[in-house]
Amino acid sequence: SLVWAATPGMLFQQDKQTKFHPLNLSRVLGFNSSLAVHSLMDEEDRVLLYVSSHTVVIHDVLGNRQHHLQGHTNVISCLCASEDRRWVATADRGPDALIIVWDSFSGIPVRTIFDSHPEDGVSAIAVSQDAKYLATISAGTVQRVCVWKWTSPTEKPVCSTELRPEFGYQDYVIFNPQNPYEFVSNSKTQVIFYLWVTPEPRVNSRPHCSLQTFNSVVGHFSQSVFHFNNSQALTGTSAGKLVVWDTVSPHTPSEELQVKPHSVKATKLVPMQKDSLTVLMVFESCIVTGDVKGQVKFYDGQLQLLACYSHSKVGPIRSISFSKTPPDPPGASPTCSTSYTAISQPFSDSSNSVSLTQNRNFILSTSDATVLRVATDRTNFEKVLEEAKKAVNAVACHPRKALVAVGSHCGLLKVWDYQQTKYLVSRIFTEAGIQCLSYDPEGYFLAAGFTDGSVYILDAISLQSSCKEFKFSHGPVTHISFSHDSEYLATADEKYSVIVYKRVLQNGSRCWEHLAGLHSHYKPIRSILFGVQLDSNEPRLLSLGEDRQLVEYDLNSSSKDHLVVLHRDRVEQTAVPLCLAWYPQLNTESFILTANNCYKMKLYNTTTKMCRKTLLGPTYGSPLEKIQILPTTNNTDPQKSYLAYITKDKVGLQILPVDGNPHKSSAFICHPDGASDFASSYDGRYIFTVGGNDRTAMKWEVNLNALDAAASLGGEDLMPFYNLLDGGREGEFFRELEDYFYYAQLRSHGIETLETRQVSTHIPLEEIPSVMRAMGFYPSEEKIEEMINEVKFSKYVDTGEQVTKINLGDFIKLYINHRPAFGLSMKKIQRAFQVLGYDNENGDKVIDRGDLLLLLQCRGEHMTEDELAWCLTTLMGKRPGEGGSEPDTYDPSGAAAFTEEEIPAEITAEIFAADILGLPIAE
Repeated sequence: SLVWAATPGMLFQQDKQTKFHPLNLSRVLGFNSSLAVHSLMDEEDRVLLYVSSHTVVIHDVLGNRQHHLQGHTNVISCLCASEDRRWVATADRGPDALIIVWDSFSGIPVRTIFDSHPEDGVSAIAVSQDAKYLATISAGTVQRVCVWKWTSPTEKPVCSTELRPEFGYQDYVIFNPQNPYEFVSNSKTQVIFYLWVTPEPRVNSRPHCSLQTFNSVVGHFSQSVFHFNNSQALTGTSAGKLVVWDTVSPHTPSEELQVKPHSVKATKLVPMQKDSLTVLMVFESCIVTGDVKGQVKFYDGQLQLLACYSHSKVGPIRSISFSKTPPDPPGASPTCSTSYTAISQPFSDSSNSVSLTQNRNFILSTSDATVLRVATDRTNFEKVLEEAKKAVNAVACHPRKALVAVGSHCGLLKVWDYQQTKYLVSRIFTEAGIQCLSYDPEGYFLAAGFTDGSVYILDAISLQSSCKEFKFSHGPVTHISFSHDSEYLATADEKYSVIVYKRVLQNGSRCWEHLAGLHSHYKPIRSILFGVQLDSNEPRLLSLGEDRQLVEYDLNSSSKDHLVVLHRDRVEQTAVPLCLAWYPQLNTESFILTANNCYKMKLYNTTTKMCRKTLLGPTYGSPLEKIQILPTTNNTDPQKSYLAYITKDKVGLQILPVDGNPHKSSAFICHPDGASDFASSYDGRYIFTVGGNDRTAMKWEVNLNALDAAASLGGEDLMPFYNLLDGGREGEFFRELEDYFYYAQLRSHGIETLETRQVSTHIPLEEIPSVMRAMGFYPSEEKIEEMINEVKFSKYVDTGEQVTKINLGDFIKLYINHRPAFGLSMKKIQRAFQVLGYDNENGDKVIDRGDLLLLLQCRGEHMTEDELAWCLTTLMGKRPGEGGSEPDTYDPSGAAAFTEEEIPAEITAEIFAADILGLPIAE
């Protein structure tokens, strides 16, 4: 097999594999600095293994190459590596949490454990010295410890036990290198020793250690380790001390003594230093510590200091990983030496550090996202990686060059050449964090919006300020954009304001100045968008907010401190619009494209703002958060356009024109904890996403041929839409739809007519609402108007004529695109009762009958008393009088008495759904 034949380094010797997906992860920038970084290769190679969001990255630093191990759907919470670094185990937290064991030589996942800790996933993981066993601790409130023999095909652990809450939250675990049947874990306040040989691992001992134990401050525990003499264990603390644990009876791997619990107690509290210890490990015959000051110290078995490595610019150490073989010539001893020499530090001032002359090189990772290599033979620190320390929320691509800018909340702004994957220039802003970025269309300027409301306009190449920073926003700047002619710059902020800046001529040179601002929304602004006037080359500016308002500004009429609103249009009735883009000119009519939180995309006429089409959007677990039209190259078919988008945690592509066909869309998990922004390269070949709190940026290679192939395999014409109906083309639902469709033809001709009927494949537009309701979709009056207008004016621009009828195929598309994406949910009804109702004596959320009737008549789309009485009696199947009367001919006498008799005084969500609406409720 590939695993059996794998050798170190073969990952980067393989030919580039064919990309079969529409989006393929190409590069990752940034890593999870709270997890360890491992060194995989020996000698002068710099091959690192680390975690970025939900991906394991094997990074050849010198070769500037990466290989990505993808399989987790949640952010990876912990990892460990075997002694020889071949086997890597990773685990995550969240729904459908996984434990995956990887072969680092071939990059193949050799074992996946499902449902290991189904409640909350895994908080800590360790691998035994012989690489046969894994120990895991769950991340739930009530923690469970499991031991797995991962080489066995069974899905159940070898043994497991539950920890009591008083043990504290255990977040670190490690095996005894001399005995795979023994391991230790710790929380900040408790250390637990385990011994396992039966299906129930025994909590061998939970010794107590506190201020009273040694009459000294202990501090919080960080990491624990077994002493290499196999009779003691050590735990590092935040007070810079080591707790020494001793067993009453000697440790032995013999079968007899493994079943006997041993008593463990704290025998010593050794003060090592003043600074907090963050890392504790055993290496060969040395005990190694790392601390918050960036110092690495080596001790012998008696805890006597042997050597110390330190550097003034190294932050708190998170992990230490030694190379697998020493740099010394063959035959040299790899053990600790007491020979000290001063360390040469090429990028800092000199210090009193000393070097371990006959030890292996090692890799340091720090909690401030820096990785350094310490070469013991040359006695120096070498910075290998330096990434963002805080959330990465901003990304922008240069409009003409292969450059991408990434901004972080720590104030770090970096520009990369994404073709060469080479870092070019950076700048650190100390005053505030970067929230958003945008290049101007010419590529001369890079504008940055900050968390303190300030706006910087920078030179796109040097990142030097082109003018003094502006600070007219009273909250963090969330959106920033240039006009097509680079004459205007607009921003939106968290205080619901839009602010416009303009380029002006002052003293013979062009500079930027503040034009005006406006508090134009009363809920968060989701998008700002510059465009071009249809009849001129003048820019136009729009903003879209969660208040459902699409606001267009009159830039020509605006003056200093006075921003003029040209139009203000409400674009949704109940849904919340989330993003906005100019739709490509695929026909003679121009559109604005929006997406809302109900998984619908809408096309609005750019002039009238009339809703021209409603379409089912991608349904991948969360609505579209941001959208962009993917730039095309000269080789691309001009009639082919594509939309790039991000949802809460995914990045995807959609083939245009949008028509509701689900096979024309594809999405992939990019940032499980939330994607904050994305940008596409100027040629449309790459998409870049940033993940906010996961502090990573990802480069995705676009493969449009794969997306087109997937769409073709989904079927043509109506086939994809038939499959969206319950039972498909041959199902009962479709036959019922046909029956209603033809019944609507009878109604339009007159039920009781004796004339010869003309069988048709169409029904009048007036019958659309009746058939929709018969199929279980109850649109509002505004939605009905939108549906009828969508069909009526579908050919108006091309022919100048209105459509008056619809056929069955177009009706199915209309039904699928307009109905709720996931049907009517009982949760929505319950949520309405939570808002509108009150708690009755039984603690149930109820609405008073009179209040409900009044709300239906006075709020939302108003209903008359006659309409309400007709609807209620019809719904409950007990309407007095003949069955065919409509509200305008219906005599409501007796309806009030019927309402009081049949509807209880207090109505719960369940009564409303089951007894009034007649909907089935799942048990």
